[in-house]
Amino acid sequence: MTLARWKDLCFDADDVSRAADFWSHALGLRVEHQEGGDAVLRGESPAQTTWVNRVPEPKTVKNRVHLDLVLPSVEPLLAAGATVLHAPDSGSPWHVLADPEGNELCVFRPAPDEPTALVVDAGDPVALAAWWADVLGARPVAAPEGTPRWVAGVPGLPFDVLKFVAVPEPKTVKNRWHLDVVSDDVAGLVARGARVLREPDDEVRWHVLADPEGNEFCAFAP
Repeated sequence: MTLARWKDLCFDADDVSRAADFWSHALGLRVEHQEGGDAVLRGESPAQTTWVNRVPEPKTVKNRVHLDLVLPSVEPLLAAGATVLHAPDSGSPWHVLADPEGNELCVFRPAPDEPTALVVDAGDPVALAAWWADVLGARPVAAPEGTPRWVAGVPGLPFDVLKFVAVPEPKTVKNRWHLDVVSDDVAGLVARGARVLREPDDEVRWHVLADPEGNEFCAFAP
């Protein structure tokens, strides 16, 4: 049984206007500024909605969640304020960029089998991919090296796949990027291995949860 469905994407920012302008350009979405200082990016589909949330704390470590984009050139992103962290080479034939606030993103050249992706660092990427595939009613698929650490067929996902990537370092701070889901069975999510970090209260109307590796996500009632 599918326990949750994709709702939208959220990320934290110190300078909301600057971050929203950059990602509006990168993702082809329009910006709407909200009372209170946040912003939201919208596209043709509600599933493309991306929230930019104002936070006081700056980015301090490499993000454990980032986007892989497929574009013919990085030049428009550089003109919009990105910087190059790593240029393509024989080991990694893609660009690693940082947005104006230092958030990492990867840019791949177009190819028939090159997917756009929401990417999550993991200690055990195969197990975490299986968990999210189960929760979202999708399926794990093999990455290029053959391990089933990608997730395809996520209903509503505005990217081609979810990718889970092995990293040696543990999670140490709150993720600056996270996804939101719609679920009417938070208890079922917890039974599958999620943890409740915050229940709905006078300030928020949703549950804040963590997946089995501690990655935050928010669950909204239908």
